[in-house]
Amino acid sequence: MKTKQKDQYTIRGVPKRVGAQLRERARLEGRSLNSVAVDALARGLGVSGDETRYSDLDDLAGTWVPDPEFDRVLSEMDRVDEELWK
Repeated sequence: MKTKQKDQYTIRGVPKRVGAQLRERARLEGRSLNSVAVDALARGLGVSGDETRYSDLDDLAGTWVPDPEFDRVLSEMDRVDEELWK
């Protein structure tokens, strides 16, 4: 049985910050720098096979619908109850 040969690359001009992060991740995960770099490239290109989970709110951007009732209720929250501040 013949194994499939993989491509080999030499990457030059890696910014120090990127190299430091790759080395740190490799150290923390107990993996080779090469395997961490290959995984990072695959994830960055969207070909890792893993679904990327984001924890930001980008999917909500641009979905706001004006709601006068919500605005009214929200403005009531800005009202200071003088009795509570005595």
